[in-house]
Amino acid sequence: MAAAPPSYCFVAFPPCSKDGLVVFGKNSARPRDEVQEVVYFAAAAHELGSKVECTYIEIEQVPKTHAVVLSRPSWLWGAEMGANEHGVCVANEAIVTREPASESEALLGMDLVRLGLERGATAKEALDVIVALLEEHGQGGNYYEDGNSCHTFQSAFLIVDRKEAWILETSGKYWAAEKIAEGVKCICNQLSLTTKIDAEHPELRNYVRSQGWWNGDTDFNFSEVFSLADDHLACCSGRESLEKQGGDISAQTMIDVLRDKDSGVCVDSESFLTTASIVSVLPQDPSSPCIHYFTGTPDPSRSIFKPFIFVDDVKLVPKVQSPSFGDDDPAKKIPRFQEKPDRRHELYKAHEWARSVLENDQDKGQKLMRIMLDLEKQGLEAMEDILTRTEILDAAEVVDLFYDCVDTELKFFK
Repeated sequence: MAAAPPSYCFVAFPPCSKDGLVVFGKNSARPRDEVQEVVYFAAAAHELGSKVECTYIEIEQVPKTHAVVLSRPSWLWGAEMGANEHGVCVANEAIVTREPASESEALLGMDLVRLGLERGATAKEALDVIVALLEEHGQGGNYYEDGNSCHTFQSAFLIVDRKEAWILETSGKYWAAEKIAEGVKCICNQLSLTTKIDAEHPELRNYVRSQGWWNGDTDFNFSEVFSLADDHLACCSGRESLEKQGGDISAQTMIDVLRDKDSGVCVDSESFLTTASIVSVLPQDPSSPCIHYFTGTPDPSRSIFKPFIFVDDVKLVPKVQSPSFGDDDPAKKIPRFQEKPDRRHELYKAHEWARSVLENDQDKGQKLMRIMLDLEKQGLEAMEDILTRTEILDAAEVVDLFYDCVDTELKFFK
């Protein structure tokens, strides 16, 4: 059974975080050569009875979907992580449980990330959407763009809004969830839920009894029941770094944790690389805007986190979007993935050049890195200014925000 890629997701609540902010972050570890794009979809109304085509299957569409911004592997429909206009953030983890994941094409965990964001205006609503779709359609299919082998996993999710977070862990259609509203929490590619379960599949305990995995005489411990071995709980590198910041966790703190290669949070191995990252800052005061920082490029230790704020008519950023191949896309043809098209977007290509400079010319590389970090710092300071203001944000001020940041980054690389 394939090992799940070692991604990490974090959330910090006051009083551990600064200024009454909820801070969310994820590093997405995926196959090294996979390209992630950052895409925005406006809120939309849909005709009654219409369908939505997910990565592998078509499902019923809902009458209205929320505006979303997503970081996603560019060959699929769903997302590794993202946010919606209501300040909900969702990220998923591929996990392995004692129940083999299905190779039959159904919804991917990444499809469920996007569906939760498009249909849920709170973290709890997004959770309800995900588990209902899991019950109806199941999860399954290849997690990678690989025509030679089918890599299948179960899914875990971190679902966050301005008030609370939910950790949702699944195995097939069965699931359990824990609610969090304080402290620091981390999930990775292993099960983490134990006996504190705040919501669960109605048949969960009957099912595990019928499988002989639990006899009902001891406390029900989700990780112990569903893990293959004693590999749960040893998960979270990075959580300690965040907890040490006691009361001072900010966007910058979360970025620093995501950049840490020594702890293993920033993955750079033979098979896997952190191909994209996100940090979101969700003020508990609903009159302040949520701010979402995306890299759109691999390896956060060599990438810039660029801010995005939801406003009407937000400017699209084609330079972080991969080329579209329509119905000719090898991911859509059966048999799938018979060839691999070049999915690199403009920022990814520029970043490849920057990476080669950093690796091959120490002086030039250090100078380039200083410029990049300075650019990022300016963005973080400008966003902090927006969060500390008393007057309401003027949408015109940020409608081009993400576009301008990507454009400036490209100019530096050129």
